Amino acid sequence: MNEEQRIQQAGINQVDNNIERIKNTKSDDMIAKYFQTSYEAQSPDIKKARKRLNEDVQIHYDFAIPEDMATIGKGKKFLIRTYGCQMNEHDTEVMAGILTEMGYEATSDTNDADIILLNTCAIRENAENKVFGEIGHLKPLKIEKPDLIIGVCGCMSQEESVVDRILKKHQHIDLIFGTHNIHRLPQLVKEALFGKEMIVEVWSKEGDVIENLPKVRKGKIKAWVNIMYGCDKFCTYCIVPMTRGKERSRLPQDIIQEVRHLVAQGYQEVTLLGQNVNAYGKDFEDIEYGLGDLMNDIHKIDIPRVRFTTSHPRDFDDRLIEVLAKGGNLLDHIHLPVQSGSSEILKKMNRKYTREDYLELVRKIRKAIPNATLTTDIIVGFPNETEEQFEETMTLMEEVGFEAAYTYIYSPREGTPAARKKDDVPESVKKQRLYRLNELVNKQSAASMKTYKGKTVKVLVEGESKKDPDILAGYTEKNKLVNFKGPRSSIGKIVEVEITEAKTWSLDGVMVENTVEVN
Repeated sequence: MNEEQRIQQAGINQVDNNIERIKNTKSDDMIAKYFQTSYEAQSPDIKKARKRLNEDVQIHYDFAIPEDMATIGKGKKFLIRTYGCQMNEHDTEVMAGILTEMGYEATSDTNDADIILLNTCAIRENAENKVFGEIGHLKPLKIEKPDLIIGVCGCMSQEESVVDRILKKHQHIDLIFGTHNIHRLPQLVKEALFGKEMIVEVWSKEGDVIENLPKVRKGKIKAWVNIMYGCDKFCTYCIVPMTRGKERSRLPQDIIQEVRHLVAQGYQEVTLLGQNVNAYGKDFEDIEYGLGDLMNDIHKIDIPRVRFTTSHPRDFDDRLIEVLAKGGNLLDHIHLPVQSGSSEILKKMNRKYTREDYLELVRKIRKAIPNATLTTDIIVGFPNETEEQFEETMTLMEEVGFEAAYTYIYSPREGTPAARKKDDVPESVKKQRLYRLNELVNKQSAASMKTYKGKTVKVLVEGESKKDPDILAGYTEKNKLVNFKGPRSSIGKIVEVEITEAKTWSLDGVMVENTVEVN
């Protein structure tokens, strides 16, 4: 037996022993208590998070796969299930990159996987329920394949109550880690293979900024580029500052280098990503350099399309508006979450702007960028929201003229200030308000789509339509979905499409003959 086989067999034997230990344990609570003692000392603390100093953050360029783990995955496969936001999607790209460099291959078949990671979201209760449902479904597979490693990572792992629940009720899970220590995945996999206990590594202290992490991106057309981590806003309904930590910005030169590298690989669009992307650079102490400055520098790079998400109105400054007005590869679709049209509710949410502030920001944007398309996020049924306050949201929706919106009924998250509020709004009323809001959103979206009929738009072709393999699909500069017939050779290119039919959420069209790639 060679060294690699010996390591693999040792891992299998250890997992077998782990399963037997769980089966033979007389007190599950005793095990949970053992692990919980280790976890509580590191669990997220909102008070400490508020006091965190920027100089605590270090930047590292020395990431490498440990030599003894460089081929551990040879002949094995991994599967990562992703829940939640774009940041989670991007984290999955990084984890896939790390596992690939360890020799593992990706699979979409649960039964073929040697490692299954659930990259979780903590924003909404429904997402949490889905994850625990999946954890339950994986238990028979773990019994059938004791050498299988099952891990839970992402935002849910940063919640003490979630970790406690897994430890007590789901001991077939091998590995739990959080959002700050993804770069330690090789070491964590090693411990899961050869360790004696379930591995729990959740850092309450925000991680440093780790550069040079490998990534396996989805496709070769559009890419996420993370420019910062965390959020300092502490909205009363949001758990992100506890699960993602405070704001840490990457250095401009590292971001620009990554974008240039994507251009060299042929990518047509990048989206600059952050929990509160507008706050980029505010944690820099030795330079004055914000998102507007970064966008201005990327504006000079030869990539056709540049987007950014997600914005916070409070940090959307005049410099950014000035730069976006230059146009070119800086697209004029702006996603600007408002959450509520009531100043009273916004105050309870700790958004730190009023309805009037938001409308003034919209006025500035439209003055500088007359054709800007605005979309938003809205929460209905915040604790004790009155009918009058909800109507203020409806009138704001109309006044701004949002062309699309992500709408939600408020979902309380344990550990947030809003979750402690008593709520006198019946669930039936909340659902009725959401229905009314969605009717208005649909109406405004349909009206905006109608304006495209007969026009020719530039579409970045992403591939086949989900509903019809004979139809191609892509997005306009304003992020409108377009379905059309065309040659497969146009995938990955920007082509011109004449719109023949407008629907509520998409456009149908015909590719203009002799169209060429638009750079």
